[in-house]
Amino acid sequence: MQRLTYNQLAYYQFDSLQADGVRHGVFTRLGGVSQSYYSSLNLSRSTGDAPEPVRENRRRMFEALGLRMEDSLTSWLVHSNTVRVVGLADLGQDDVHADAMVTNTRGLALTLRFADCVPILFHDPVRKAIGIAHAGWMGIVVGVLPATVRAMRDAFGSDPRDIRACVGPSIGPDQFEVGEDVAARIQAAVPENIVMPPRGDALDHAKPHVDLWRSARAQLRAAGVQQVEIAGLCTASNTAEWFSHRAEKGKTGRFGAAIVLEE
Repeated sequence: MQRLTYNQLAYYQFDSLQADGVRHGVFTRLGGVSQSYYSSLNLSRSTGDAPEPVRENRRRMFEALGLRMEDSLTSWLVHSNTVRVVGLADLGQDDVHADAMVTNTRGLALTLRFADCVPILFHDPVRKAIGIAHAGWMGIVVGVLPATVRAMRDAFGSDPRDIRACVGPSIGPDQFEVGEDVAARIQAAVPENIVMPPRGDALDHAKPHVDLWRSARAQLRAAGVQQVEIAGLCTASNTAEWFSHRAEKGKTGRFGAAIVLEE
């Protein structure tokens, strides 16, 4: 990934999507107007932040990409495998619950919000389609990523071998410690070993760690996606730049990711 700046904002772009000429960005927490533990580019209204700073933060994000807020779509996140196939007729709908969206509509920006869960951006350069997905551990368990690939195939005729999938900044394996039951549920949904054994001085109290980056890549490859780029940036290890629900014990905002097909 490459780190870019616009005024006081900082955001990252994937090398593969840059090479395709796809306008996109995964935005850090820097450069916004929110205060307290929402500081500063909080993009979520569901965290308890006031609506005025969230709206201004969203405006700044879109401005950095040369886009307008009114040309964008988002969803309420519910840790599901629901995928929305969207177009211009969906503009203005703010009450839809889904964890992924796909479109082939040019100029329509897709955006979601994160704070440790995994952002995944999709691009099919052959069928000219894009997608965005939110995958926490529950999203991995219920299969939101293969569902997104299927939605692109069914809606646009995408061949999974043509799709580029980009796994964004999220909690890394060193920080993602979970209980044995959660680790078992994630492992059952992933076709390769992504659970690391407990470690530390007090092993009798330690818990296993799970690699969500490899989990996403393994599920995508099993769905036929051959081109997967992983950012490798851990949100929980760098709260100066990212919101992290785990590291900040739930008192935090949400950073945003956006992708759009050029008109």
